[in-house]
Amino acid sequence: MTLPTEPIGSIPRPDYLLAGLGEFAAGRIDAAALAELEGRALADTISRFEETGSPVLTDGEQGKPSFATYPLAGLTDLAPDGVVIPFADGHTRQLPRLTAGPFRYATHADEYLTRAKALTDKPIKQAVIAASAVSLVYPADGIEGYSQEQFVADLVNEAEADIRRSFDAGADSVQIDFTEGRLSLKLDPSGGLLRQFIDLNNAVLDRFTAAERAKIGVHTCPGGDQDSVHSLDVDYAGLLPALFDLKAGNFFVQLASEADPSHALEVIKGVRKADQRVFVGVIDPIDPRVETAEEVRDRVLAAAQYIPADRLGTCDDCGFSPFADDTSTSRDIAFAKITARVEGTKLAAEKLG
Repeated sequence: MTLPTEPIGSIPRPDYLLAGLGEFAAGRIDAAALAELEGRALADTISRFEETGSPVLTDGEQGKPSFATYPLAGLTDLAPDGVVIPFADGHTRQLPRLTAGPFRYATHADEYLTRAKALTDKPIKQAVIAASAVSLVYPADGIEGYSQEQFVADLVNEAEADIRRSFDAGADSVQIDFTEGRLSLKLDPSGGLLRQFIDLNNAVLDRFTAAERAKIGVHTCPGGDQDSVHSLDVDYAGLLPALFDLKAGNFFVQLASEADPSHALEVIKGVRKADQRVFVGVIDPIDPRVETAEEVRDRVLAAAQYIPADRLGTCDDCGFSPFADDTSTSRDIAFAKITARVEGTKLAAEKLG
């Protein structure tokens, strides 16, 4: 038998692209020059992905400012003082705040996909940001003349279009990044905010047929920016039952960095729907040590005690560089870890077969 194995998304940007981003921000190079550097980084990323033997690729998010904010790149109705997300090591990320409506995405994910597809014949998975994450840009005190209800209606339309355009452009599958799910329980331990997020994301997923939803996945992790997390201390048992209420066919679940993976797997065993596939995280992007293929194999075999093999897959816990300026992991380490995931998954498949 074979087991599917997929990356999550981001790959650390090469030094020349990081330098170019700084030059662009300072006004010393123009958008065309930056695009040339992004194209060079993308071509190298695709080539190195293929060398790992990965059956499914991503664009490595080389052209995204971050996994979360790409739809906002180019919008003018924004202020910088939005929601602040604190990480365990003390650093923070701050989202922008919407100042006026109507809300529209300035950039859709298919723009990244189209560039990547021109460089390979292998299947490409496109990552998109969850509507629930984007919803955080709407201010708590509202916007005069633009109600939250109208914002949500516009947001659902835009999030649907982001997924649909990716499929229309030839995505093999689409992954919704939902890292704010576990964080929501830290912000609101009652679970009310999490339920709002689930309902909002399901409003988007309801726009798709069952066959389309079978090719849509949801990724959850406790954050992975600059080798730090924002919600690893939140009990997975609070998130997982609600997570599997999402009307998606695939779930990409961080487990390699979990202190007690069996605890999470036991919960998943009880809440997973029969038609839902679980891709278990077998690579920890935050750990600088490259896992061995045998370690990956053993993590897969442990998960197979809880999840039927025909509903099991593997992934990395998180992207390796979710924000463009995250240099905590090198490209070489990232691709070495991906190679270990591919090889270890094959070893596990042989054992299970």
